[in-house]
Amino acid sequence: MTYQILRGRPFDALIARMIHSLSPSSLLQQDFPGGEGLAVGLGVVFVVGMDGRPLEGDAGGSGEGTRRRRAPWKNGSCRGEDFRSGGLGRPPGLQPFSGAVDPGRGIFRSDHGPVNPAHTIREGGCVRPYRLVLLGITLTLAFAGPAGAEGPIRIGEINSYSGIGAPFTLPYRAAVEMAVDEINARGGVGGRRLEVLFRDDRGQPAEAIKHAQELVTADGVTLLAGGFLSNVGLAISDWARQHRVMYVAAEPLTEALTWSQGHPWVVRVRPNTYEQGRMLAERAARTGHVRWATIGPNYEYGKRAWETFRDRLRELRPGVEVVGEHWPVLGKLEPGPYVTAILGERPDALYVSLFGSDWLAFVREANKRGLFEKMFVVGILLGEPEYIDPLRTEAPEGMLVTGYPWYAIAAPAHRRWVEAFRQRTSAEPRLGSLVGYITVLSIVEALRRAGADLGADRLSAAFRGLAVETPIGPITFRAVDGQSTMGAWVGTTRLDRVRGVGVMGDYEYVPGERVLPPADEVLKMQAGH
Repeated sequence: MTYQILRGRPFDALIARMIHSLSPSSLLQQDFPGGEGLAVGLGVVFVVGMDGRPLEGDAGGSGEGTRRRRAPWKNGSCRGEDFRSGGLGRPPGLQPFSGAVDPGRGIFRSDHGPVNPAHTIREGGCVRPYRLVLLGITLTLAFAGPAGAEGPIRIGEINSYSGIGAPFTLPYRAAVEMAVDEINARGGVGGRRLEVLFRDDRGQPAEAIKHAQELVTADGVTLLAGGFLSNVGLAISDWARQHRVMYVAAEPLTEALTWSQGHPWVVRVRPNTYEQGRMLAERAARTGHVRWATIGPNYEYGKRAWETFRDRLRELRPGVEVVGEHWPVLGKLEPGPYVTAILGERPDALYVSLFGSDWLAFVREANKRGLFEKMFVVGILLGEPEYIDPLRTEAPEGMLVTGYPWYAIAAPAHRRWVEAFRQRTSAEPRLGSLVGYITVLSIVEALRRAGADLGADRLSAAFRGLAVETPIGPITFRAVDGQSTMGAWVGTTRLDRVRGVGVMGDYEYVPGERVLPPADEVLKMQAGH
């Protein structure tokens, strides 16, 4: 947060700089005249007047010496903005104050008249008296030598770390931490350490927005990252667009994120529903199946995963007929009625976009009823270890899937990464692990390319056309839409009886650029947004 000190006495300036330094999660060092630094660490802060009474002023904090019998962080503080330990209200740009500076006198003029410059600081667009005494619990003041390098570069990581997303997001987080530790061990980015602040959105868009607001305004993150569910990712992206904050989406798969609802401040790492749907459709079309049904979660991802597959399949097989569509609530699948309905429709093939606990429940019921023997099954994501390993020997064989055959990828860089991940975590990698690691690598390359200016516009420009070396080879973030060219593996499932789990066989890696639409088509999709 930035606080502009208007003309005042040296002690007042010192107090203002102390306020600027307050942070509940770190120890900051600030320069003062004389080449010395003041380090301030704060747990809980109380703000009172010089006479020991709470500071008071009008609703805008303007006026000279005006007092009320109410603390400034209650109701009337600075146009309704919060006064919290570790920061004063919102940063500039989110809720501007109506007023102006008189350049001739250095006096801030608010809606309510001039303010004595000896008594005020201005926070973005917010004026407060600052003739203060700071009383603190765990308040530490320590004079040090000259201030060192800038503080860490903070990344706000919002993801579904609990609930149905956990099998993906917990390995993702482990790999994010691994990548950050590696970068910091090599000196960070431009001499600054990376720091990741993790937040759990609980699979709820409103929760994600709350975290985004707090991470940017209170924690001072440089950018936002992460996301698992498509509807949550769209919500974060829309907030980022409104407030011009960079958002690096890792996992949300709806293609709307970078196309129909795309904007300059969002990019995405993983191949989207459009890409993976086309990859699967081009293989499925070779089978000749005509009668299709589908089952998937009733939200953005499930619907778009099916629609992109279906549309491409119809391009390749004009006679395709859809005999049934089933949309259970995410995380609440009761499989019996759905299995019964699908069997009654007698499709040649079934397209599945279920995942997590819903997929496990469906498989166990379908196995009892012989569903997998009666139709060809195509499953987006269902070859990923997150979703096939928990089934153990119950994993269906012969499904056409996208997934991650980490155990069979022979590229030396990938093998080295797998070994490093296993040594660090004592666990086998998941696709979430790979995505988390590549997400950090991508952010780091963009930060380096941006240089000293880490504003959202500069980061947006840095991501466009950015090339990143990853454990699976180079990827590029396209200039037209910020979608990376990371691809996916497409193959069929079989049972590995030695390991006792389902694996992918007969697979190929399909790079994203093979199935992504050309720039002119993307521009048409973006034109209406």
